[in-house]
Amino acid sequence: MKNFFRISLLVVLLLGLNSNVFSQAKFGHIDTNELLQLMPGREEARQELERYARELESTFTAMQREFQTKYQDFLENQESFSQLIRQSRERELVSLQERIMEFQESAQEDLMEKENRLLRPIIDKARTAIEEVAKENGYTYIFDTSMGVVLYSEPADNIMEKVKAKIGI
Repeated sequence: MKNFFRISLLVVLLLGLNSNVFSQAKFGHIDTNELLQLMPGREEARQELERYARELESTFTAMQREFQTKYQDFLENQESFSQLIRQSRERELVSLQERIMEFQESAQEDLMEKENRLLRPIIDKARTAIEEVAKENGYTYIFDTSMGVVLYSEPADNIMEKVKAKIGI
């Protein structure tokens, strides 16, 4: 019974301390998607990424066109090919198809890496500005409303204007 009383007292004290800590916490929020749309250099990065994607798509389309042409030729003329030529053409088609699949996989990976290289400095700059504004204004937590993490927030705690000022937007 004595232990139960001590444990109950300890729980009450800890709950009291936790509510005191949270009552002094300052919460803020920002929509990082909106901020990233406004960031300098973002539009140029988007255009560069689109240009690169079109270049990869063009190469991929040319490879597919080459395969279709060779496959159609094979279908139309396979009866007139000797066994050796038919086998050679089949291997060529299989090899070309494998190269197309490898290119497609590599292109997707390369495009993601390029996107990361282009956007990383912009994201880092935004993150740094958010952290600086939070520290300068005494915020304990900043929530990203674009991720749907906050159900309710006071408009006065939106730090978007301060972060934009920090970045110079």
